[in-house]
Amino acid sequence: MKYDKADIERRMTGAVESLKSDLSGLRTGRANTALLDPVVVEVYGSMMPLNQVATVSAPEPRMLSVQVWDKANVSAVEKGISKANLGLNPMSDGQNVRLPMPDLNEERRKELAKLAGNYAEKAKIAIRNVRRDANEALKEDEKKKEISEDDRKRLEDEVQKMTDKYVADTEKAAESKEKEILSQ
Repeated sequence: MKYDKADIERRMTGAVESLKSDLSGLRTGRANTALLDPVVVEVYGSMMPLNQVATVSAPEPRMLSVQVWDKANVSAVEKGISKANLGLNPMSDGQNVRLPMPDLNEERRKELAKLAGNYAEKAKIAIRNVRRDANEALKEDEKKKEISEDDRKRLEDEVQKMTDKYVADTEKAAESKEKEILSQ
């Protein structure tokens, strides 16, 4: 295993991007199309992601609209949204399914904020695991006499700086989401 700075940055960036994706799915009371990303619908005898049978949009701050492409799939889309357990109540209107965003109560807000913190912790653990792998690779390279002890220490400092940067990005994303959730 060889030390590869670009690979380390790519993996750390991936952890932060994954966190941001998870956070975008948390409901804040405002309509967000990412909320429906995990929804799967049974159509044509198989399970398909919602975005492959309909267009999702947010025409108003507290309303999602799902434009179903095939009118025969409207009830399947409603059923899929209900099964996803998102706390949304689908209302169909021809080929459109409207989803008004219910208000979040204080208890639910706190649960969502806590969940955001859990997502952030998982991302930090992933980043630290990348750091551990990088440091092990550096020690291995030093053992094989491919780099000197000074180089290893210098590169370990570099890895630690990258780790600190990505952990800070993670905390910033989570704090921002928690603030958004709790300030509704």
